[in-house]
Amino acid sequence: MTKEVKIGLIGIAALAMLIYGINYLKGINMFQSANYYYVEYTNINGLAGSSPVFANGFKVGTVRSINYNYKKPGHVTVEVEVDKEMRIPKGSKGELVTEMLGTVKMNLLLNDKTNEFFQPGDTLPGITNNGLMGVAEEKLVPQVEQLLPKMDSILQSLNKLLADPALTATIHNAERLTANLDVTTRQLNSLMNNELPQITGRLVTITDNFSVISENLKGIDYASTFSKVDSTLYNVQLLTEKLTRKDNTIGLLFNDPTFYQNLSTTTANAASLLEDLKAHPKRYVHFSLFGKKDK
Repeated sequence: MTKEVKIGLIGIAALAMLIYGINYLKGINMFQSANYYYVEYTNINGLAGSSPVFANGFKVGTVRSINYNYKKPGHVTVEVEVDKEMRIPKGSKGELVTEMLGTVKMNLLLNDKTNEFFQPGDTLPGITNNGLMGVAEEKLVPQVEQLLPKMDSILQSLNKLLADPALTATIHNAERLTANLDVTTRQLNSLMNNELPQITGRLVTITDNFSVISENLKGIDYASTFSKVDSTLYNVQLLTEKLTRKDNTIGLLFNDPTFYQNLSTTTANAASLLEDLKAHPKRYVHFSLFGKKDK
């Protein structure tokens, strides 16, 4: 065998291995027997070649190719390769499901109510199921579109609010208030740590003093004290009554006008006599060393 033949065989083997590797990566097993079916859609929703084909959640095949059906405009034919043992009952459908991340897979919805089966090469009807993404597109997108003008209005109002100088002033006031609260907190901590023990000690002293006073008050004979007070008040009452009656000297002094007038007259005469005595002492007192003289 010449060197050129060896190189050719090595190239053919490398090409075959490359083709096998590419198909293996696509999920196509070239050494496994398979049946081919066709599924017809009006919209494949982004289905790609080599996508898996499932039946009852189990992978049974692979999308082999996707071709536009020029004989039936508006239709796309998908060729699927399924396991040789897989038999598809008539009435089954190929459903395209759009997953959350946007990938599309094919589910074979098998009709288990018949014993008739499609033959390899037959065409199955296809349907689409937009899944959660479709529901979101159908229901959420219109709502989002309705909310967009409101969101725009809210953003404009928010921009006006943020641009308002009053907001900046409010923030500064809040900062000052926070600083004042911090100072107040430190002062309260200082008071709690330094002044409060002294105040507590003074309160304890005052409490002790009140206790001593309370003990002293307990030793007072309130009954005897109030009895003496009552006796004193009674004597005051008797004195008051005597002062208002005329059967005693003090009562006459306060209540008899005649006695008062006589006393006033006597006082006035005594005063006049004293004045005359001061003015004419010789009328009342005579002193003589040689005896009394006739006037």
